[in-house]
Amino acid sequence: MNFGGVGVALVTPFNEKKEINFGEFEKVCQYVIDNGVDYLVVLGTTGESVVLSKKEKQDLIKATVSVADGKVPVVAGFGGNNTYKIAEELKAYELTGVDAILSVSPSYNKPTQEGIYEHYKVIATSTDLPIILYNVPSRTASNIKAATTIQLANEFKNIIAIKEATNDWNQIIELCRNKPDGFGLLSGDDKLALPSISLGFDGVISVIANATPKLFSTMIHKGLEGDFIAARKILYKLDELIGYIFEQGNPAGVKCVLEHLGVCKDELRLPLMPVNYDLRKRISQRVAILSKELDGLVK
Repeated sequence: MNFGGVGVALVTPFNEKKEINFGEFEKVCQYVIDNGVDYLVVLGTTGESVVLSKKEKQDLIKATVSVADGKVPVVAGFGGNNTYKIAEELKAYELTGVDAILSVSPSYNKPTQEGIYEHYKVIATSTDLPIILYNVPSRTASNIKAATTIQLANEFKNIIAIKEATNDWNQIIELCRNKPDGFGLLSGDDKLALPSISLGFDGVISVIANATPKLFSTMIHKGLEGDFIAARKILYKLDELIGYIFEQGNPAGVKCVLEHLGVCKDELRLPLMPVNYDLRKRISQRVAILSKELDGLVK
């Protein structure tokens, strides 16, 4: 299982008191499952995992597993810059029903490539669950080089894929060229997912799929089938909205879209804030256009 296709990095809905709204969370999960995503990813960046308590994280894992109910796999995020704390958490949490973990490279510490390798070695030997590496240099201030990814993939059988969120095309091509057979390459950038698939990527872990799961999933599946003409048409329709959802930070943008769609409210926990009036207006206008064209795009 390399988790190809479309994984959705789930938002965590909050109420006006900034408490988790589990009813809306389950609604988001069911919404994306019903509209074609291939698996769910809970406790990622989009889920505001860094501002959640241990109990809240455990409760969200249980809720995700419950809604997935075996219909789609579940991936849970366990990452950070304290290596041994992550190893302890993997043993402390109840992970029944979780099919893999997504583990972001350490942020702030700025480790060397050797440090990144040793970090993931500890994690890989702390769990039997499959591990998806997560490289997002814009957030971590360090990059997992392709050679380090390939070394980890070759040496640890439970390191099965990487979510690659760099825009370095040389690195992307090197990963495609040198990865071992069966190792999954997953885009971490909604705009670059389709061109990455054209080079050999297996899918994407997406933010926009929270809001437009049917459109986005159709695009990715068309790309994986080699129908890039049809896939491009959808990308060109979604491109503007994808830009909007990241303009003032993730998940503020996608939560605004979800509120316009009536899926969940756009409450966030500090230090994140909702998008401003100008962006909210542009998002509303774009959502209205897409909703009119939805039937024509998804065949």
